[in-house]
Amino acid sequence: MLGDPRTVRVSGDETAAVYRRAADAGAERRPGTREGRPVPEAYVWCNLTSGNAARALWLLLLPFMVANLAHWMRPTTSGRQHTVRLYGLIVRLVGLTLTVLLVAAACEVSLDLTAWQCAGAPACAGRHSWLGFLSPSASGHGWWSLPGRRLGLASLVPTALTGLLWYLSHRTWSAYESQEPMARPAGTASGEEPLGTALGRPGFWYGRRLVARLRAAHTAAGFLTVAAAVGTAAARYDRLHGCVELEVVGWLVSAVLLAGTAVVVGVVCRRGRTEDRLDRDPDSEVVRRLPAGAFVLLLLTIVYAGWSRPGWRSAGRLPTDVAFGVLTLAQTLLVLALAAAAHVLHRTRPDTRTAMRGLAGPAVALLACALGGVMSSGVAQRVADWLDGTRRTMAGPPVLLTWQASAIPPLLLVLLFVGALLARRTVLLRRAEQTAVELGYPGEHKEPARTLRIAGARAMAALTDRAPLVVAVTYATTLLLGAATLVGAFATGDTPEGAADTMPSLVHGAASVAQALGSWLIGLGLLLFVTWGRRAYKDASARRTIGILWDVGTFWPRAAHPFAPPCYAERAVPDLTWRMATWTDATGGRLVLSGHSQGSVLAAAAAWQLEPATRRRVALLTYGSPLERLYGRWFPAYFGPAALSALHREVACWRNLHRLTDPIGGPVGLPGECGPQVDRAPLKDPLVYGRTGEHPLPAPILGHGDYQADPAFGEERELLLARLRPGLPGPRSADTPPAPGTEPGGVDQGSSGRSSG
Repeated sequence: MLGDPRTVRVSGDETAAVYRRAADAGAERRPGTREGRPVPEAYVWCNLTSGNAARALWLLLLPFMVANLAHWMRPTTSGRQHTVRLYGLIVRLVGLTLTVLLVAAACEVSLDLTAWQCAGAPACAGRHSWLGFLSPSASGHGWWSLPGRRLGLASLVPTALTGLLWYLSHRTWSAYESQEPMARPAGTASGEEPLGTALGRPGFWYGRRLVARLRAAHTAAGFLTVAAAVGTAAARYDRLHGCVELEVVGWLVSAVLLAGTAVVVGVVCRRGRTEDRLDRDPDSEVVRRLPAGAFVLLLLTIVYAGWSRPGWRSAGRLPTDVAFGVLTLAQTLLVLALAAAAHVLHRTRPDTRTAMRGLAGPAVALLACALGGVMSSGVAQRVADWLDGTRRTMAGPPVLLTWQASAIPPLLLVLLFVGALLARRTVLLRRAEQTAVELGYPGEHKEPARTLRIAGARAMAALTDRAPLVVAVTYATTLLLGAATLVGAFATGDTPEGAADTMPSLVHGAASVAQALGSWLIGLGLLLFVTWGRRAYKDASARRTIGILWDVGTFWPRAAHPFAPPCYAERAVPDLTWRMATWTDATGGRLVLSGHSQGSVLAAAAAWQLEPATRRRVALLTYGSPLERLYGRWFPAYFGPAALSALHREVACWRNLHRLTDPIGGPVGLPGECGPQVDRAPLKDPLVYGRTGEHPLPAPILGHGDYQADPAFGEERELLLARLRPGLPGPRSADTPPAPGTEPGGVDQGSSGRSSG
């Protein structure tokens, strides 16, 4: 970024820091040596998303991250504050069901398949000697062989998983959410500034209290899920065959579990984010002690289930079919309610550029639920196959999970059809672009192969704009298939293959193929998932690849799920804001804030957090920016046209560079005369068509990278620096007072995207 191998860190730590060239260190104290030139410095933040090997564990949190995205995809609205709060509440409840689903999947593997079914079946336990002490036949009805004690011992696995999730959330909470933004005077809240977005609110990047509250609720929900899995089987036996005393205890345990569940749901529903101020108030003692109380209840439930019941034998499955069915039904109803709320909000201020007419949030929430279901069924299917193989000595996982796995092949067929349509459209667009490519390079000898490559790059880059279609088709298909699997599982009580036994051979064959193929596809996906995670744990370059995936997903604060990967912007945005504000206050100078790719989003977010007077001393230079193409369409309430237009009015000046071959960046596309003021015409890519004296070798197609290699980058930066110098007319109208300044140049500060480090 600085174009010099000799760099020094001026501020920050190993995670994120500001660097300068060694020759520019302390340049403000030596003004005579600068000769009017700006001082470049770089803010490097890549370690926030791809740092140490623990980042590999973030792959387990993928459904949580996707659910958190749904919170921020709320459509732009006018008024309707009650509906806005309802939207956030529904997404938080979806996040809670995902935590319960993950812990329930761990309970299914360890409690049901292993401790209940395999250890209770002599043939299965005989093939796994490590289960011998749990098997009544192998251990001679030893102390651990009672079903309740087996379940209590097996509950260590989901309990440890819940504890791991709590640890990861608390660790990242201490490092990310605990970074305080700059204190803002009372008169600069977003309600008094025409910023057009909530990103300028003082408390937007400080979610410490909400994450702590949600973490307590979700941790308690995990422990309560384990307690329910352990205690339900014992309570059911006591109601049918047990003594009166144990039956009464069972009812008491069930009542306390229900009360704990109500408290957890109440904590999640109670309140959302506080953005108008820095919320440093501690939560109540009840909320902070909620995980400890749930853990104590889990221990008491284990003691209750482990009480001696001589006639109790494990047979069939634990009552997990109903549990997974209720959970799936609840998620479906929540997603439908979220879609209704999103539709109401979108109708108040419809915008044609908003992805999926405002339904992107519900679609992504459903995708999060589907990912959680696939991961759960995949683990359960693979563990069942490993324990039992094809010997059928176990009842196996719940039939609903088998139905869900069988829905994967039809979904892939639909997506393959959509992919074929997009491929056809890309081919047609490539043909159409060939004429535009030739007109863009007049006077040069044309080669069909070269023209085809450039046109193909443009056509492939345009596929990004078709992402709403793919998500919409996936959303509709997943919703229909999910409803079909739920009805099929409850109506038949059997697997798809078993349910189709009496049907025509064609239907039976299709059901058998879908069930077998779905099981293998889930197994393959799980294998790839584990392999990728293992590679990311050992290989820093693989972690950087995961970091690219997290750039968008972890930009947003954890508003819906506390176990999602942490929000790096809660560290990066205050870093940039503090640096710009303190530097301008100390020097009275001006600066150009340049950002590539995701760095341009950080640059805009940091500019919104500045005081108005400081913001007018900052010029923006964005390139390869997804501000409108991705964020403006998918997160319209925060990066919509009104918000970006307000940013253009508030900063000193703003220029944006993009290419037609860039699949990520694009124009900002502000309405009216603001558009040409911000967006430069698309840059040529490649810079020259063929061989020239300056370019004797064929110029590469750069796409999303190397914007700084284009002469237009230097031209725009110099123009911005010139417009910032005192004494020259600014880009604003006459009623905007000029910003004071003493420095003839300023700082050229870069906030890089992933490709630039």
